[in-house]
Amino acid sequence: MIAVTRDLADSPLASASLVDIAGETGLLFRSAETGRVGLGAARSVAVDRAVSELRGIECRNESSLDAPLSPVAIGCVDFLPHAPGMLTIPEVTIVDDGSGQRFAIICGDASSIDDALSTVEVNLAPQPIANSYEVESPIEISTYLNAVTTARDAVRAGQLRKAVIARPVMVRAHQPMSIHAVLRRLDATFGSTYRFSINGFVGASPELLVSVAGATVRSHPLAGTTRTTGNDEIDAQLAAELLASEKNQIEHQAAIEMVRDSLLPFCSYLDWTPEPSIIKVANVQHLGSLAEGHLSEPHPTVVELLRELQPTPAVGGHPRSEAIDLIVNSEGFTRGRYGGAVGWVNADGDGEWAVSLRCAEFSDDRREARLVAGGGIVADSDPESELAETQAKLQAMLGAIIRP
Repeated sequence: MIAVTRDLADSPLASASLVDIAGETGLLFRSAETGRVGLGAARSVAVDRAVSELRGIECRNESSLDAPLSPVAIGCVDFLPHAPGMLTIPEVTIVDDGSGQRFAIICGDASSIDDALSTVEVNLAPQPIANSYEVESPIEISTYLNAVTTARDAVRAGQLRKAVIARPVMVRAHQPMSIHAVLRRLDATFGSTYRFSINGFVGASPELLVSVAGATVRSHPLAGTTRTTGNDEIDAQLAAELLASEKNQIEHQAAIEMVRDSLLPFCSYLDWTPEPSIIKVANVQHLGSLAEGHLSEPHPTVVELLRELQPTPAVGGHPRSEAIDLIVNSEGFTRGRYGGAVGWVNADGDGEWAVSLRCAEFSDDRREARLVAGGGIVADSDPESELAETQAKLQAMLGAIIRP
């Protein structure tokens, strides 16, 4: 296999929305500044072998760049630590590096390179359809409330500092739902998030788990949440209450401490914001703290750091193993990809991975979608208030799916 880098300056792909290039079936991972779309599958690789597999691909440069771009693998991993995961090395990867230029990385045999790029098209906006939906909980609400109470009592007893308890809802549609349409709505409303589409797994996550670019490593854990109202004055008051909340500060501190302690052994230095700031997305506000450092030699890959960090206390709890045991034994459903990580890695070990939040898993026939939302439970948590928080978090994906 070879990987050829080509310019897209004279192609419609140079200016089209990445969401429209991805369409219904393409792989998508994009942030506010950069993005990648994967089309076709040159090879599937286990996540922990992805870098070594990518390094075995011969790279050729047919672009205006000084050197070819590194081929990439895109995908996701499940919530549980060290869960197996498969990534896709696309036949064609459209790369938007945020500089105003786009490039294509084409992977395959020498004889198939030209044909692969020529088949890539910009998808037209989906036609609106009249659809009807049913939304229901596949578990009893009492199961969720009991799990919150169990977690709170465990914290009060000193067994945990925090546990994240989640609950699922199912959306059932009378006609197939359009992933492309959902992505367009997420793109328009949640432009500051990490938007993704991986084999029916779609979302707009506000949280960076880890990124590596050369020797620079970053993580931006979020923990502690309040709602938004659409009224700037009220939202500012809610944000001030969130910053002053002891319960939310405790929840957030557990997350940033774990990220710091996990990354420090790999860094010559690591800085983090001393106090959390407000991270506001369309429907909720979070406490967030940015950690950034310089990796020591030899550099770990982003996948190696992903394995160290995931799941963080922001989606699991602290201590990790005790929190996960409580989650598995009390939530009443299997999380799967929710609370895991989604992103990409290249042959240099660079990459960007977001926590799999604000997401939906669509069935193969696109008539069902499972959404999940959760919140951090500490000693002062109230089960009914936690239920309301999950309802606020679910609105992001519910709105993107059901909105006409």
